[in-house]
Amino acid sequence: MAYQTSLDDTFAALADPTRRAILARLLDGEASVAELAQPFALTVRAVSKHVGVLEQAGLVTRSRAAQKHLSRIELKPLRDIDRWLDDYRKLWEGRFDRMEDLLRRGADRPE
Repeated sequence: MAYQTSLDDTFAALADPTRRAILARLLDGEASVAELAQPFALTVRAVSKHVGVLEQAGLVTRSRAAQKHLSRIELKPLRDIDRWLDDYRKLWEGRFDRMEDLLRRGADRPE
């Protein structure tokens, strides 16, 4: 049940395009909330709230360096999503492979 809850939290956090953009920026490395806010037409406070949602979902951790609070991406929740999606990926790949085989066999038949 905890696994499902964490997946739910991760998907909920990723549902917002601003939060996805923040994560994309953090792929380049740590950043302060002020740095994360620069490309958006949002206040630092609003971006801080988005970072808080990402942090609650386990997608981001914050640390302190001198006078700055830095945010860093955490990949484990994204790996959990990838693992969860893998079952569906395998299912559909298997179906497409079977369909391809059927189409090939049909194309090989003389009319």
